[in-house]
Amino acid sequence: MQGFCLLLLTLLSTSIDTAHIGSLLNKEREEDGSYISRDHNHFGEGGQHNVDFDHEAILGSVKEAEEFEHLSPEESKKRLRLLLKNMDLNKDNNIDRKELHAWILRSFRMLSVEESDSRFEDADLNEDGQVDWQEHVKETYGSDDSDEIDLASLNDDELLKQDKMIFTAADNDQSGTLSREEYQSFSAPEEHPQMFPILVKQVLDEKDLDKDGFLSFQEYMGDRGEKHDRHYVIEEKDKFDNEYDTNKDGLLNENEILSWIVPSNEDIAKEEVNHLFAASDDDHDDLLSFDEVVEHHDIFVGSEATDFGDHLTNPNLIHEEL
Repeated sequence: MQGFCLLLLTLLSTSIDTAHIGSLLNKEREEDGSYISRDHNHFGEGGQHNVDFDHEAILGSVKEAEEFEHLSPEESKKRLRLLLKNMDLNKDNNIDRKELHAWILRSFRMLSVEESDSRFEDADLNEDGQVDWQEHVKETYGSDDSDEIDLASLNDDELLKQDKMIFTAADNDQSGTLSREEYQSFSAPEEHPQMFPILVKQVLDEKDLDKDGFLSFQEYMGDRGEKHDRHYVIEEKDKFDNEYDTNKDGLLNENEILSWIVPSNEDIAKEEVNHLFAASDDDHDDLLSFDEVVEHHDIFVGSEATDFGDHLTNPNLIHEEL
């Protein structure tokens, strides 16, 4: 990525807001090409726990999680009880694993929309409620003191071509512009199933050297084996054989490629359910009573006293159904 940024600096001969560079490929990618999972920052180096992930998984909003940090513990608990009433689908004053799992998936969708809407506002330069390709390129590569961008030079770049393919696929009505809803598919294609075919096509175009429609282990690795030691290659071979190649034919088909490059929010939500239950199910009955959740409000939403996160500052959320 560093080399890519230097190349762009040469092409544009102008200052570039490098904070926008990541938006070229919509979201950051792992070294092997897969999309970074939503929980990638839940546990950092050395197993350090990031409580912000837990709060956002419950609240469905980064902004409101930040607002919750400034609530008193009493107010935090009060609002959390209101939230639990919406989470409790069978109205038994307990939260079971299925209810919590469904709520977390809902929060993930809300987080994705929040992130996309923020980027949409930045990219809609003429404020007409649509983002065209030129606006996207300018917002990504432009700067406050540069109105002219050499689109011809940029269009020769392979990464930009891939970005354009995703842009076109997200443009459902083929209008040449993206509405706010279409932009959600563009900004997070890994979370929108209708975008999966284009993501798989891009992987095959890049890695399927013999053009047989499958990826061998060598094609999956590409030049990564030359950059790392033998231990890394062995670990990748284990992933290839035991995680991705589910039919054990030594090749990755389109469905197996998809399971490799697109993180499963279902699995991430399940892991988060296990984490929250382990931290707060005090009586080990495999249910979270309202009292148990409120007792551990710092885990779920936090407050000013614990420097943690929120969601219920949005009054509409209190009445929103799953």
